[in-house]
Amino acid sequence: MIKYLTMLLLLCAITGTPLAQAQRLYDGSGRQIGRVDCNSYYDGSGRQIGRQDGPQIYDGSGRQIGRIDGECIYDGSGRQIGRIDGERLYSGSGNAMGRIDGDRIYDGSGRQIGRTDGLRRMQIIIYFYFFM
Repeated sequence: MIKYLTMLLLLCAITGTPLAQAQRLYDGSGRQIGRVDCNSYYDGSGRQIGRQDGPQIYDGSGRQIGRIDGECIYDGSGRQIGRIDGERLYSGSGNAMGRIDGDRIYDGSGRQIGRTDGLRRMQIIIYFYFFM
């Protein structure tokens, strides 16, 4: 049992996944709209809506819907749909779509549209571009 717990703690430390902290996403009014478990993405009712496998992003049916390559975000057909520049998020055409400030997500006009508990930055970006 101790060996198992040690391995679990080591895995959480390596991947940056919190052990006991919920990984949830909320809309601007505080309603839970999703959660992330490891590399699986769920909507507010608990239905799996997607997953990540390395840079590849898949929908709930297993169809590839996009990928992330460095700071560029592509849809399933390879067309660039976004770009990440620090905390700022841009559309494929270069328009400001929003920003991430810690655990808060803002739209292009600066209005808070969401908040997270325990999500890593890349998980927030994937949820923002593919599942919100």
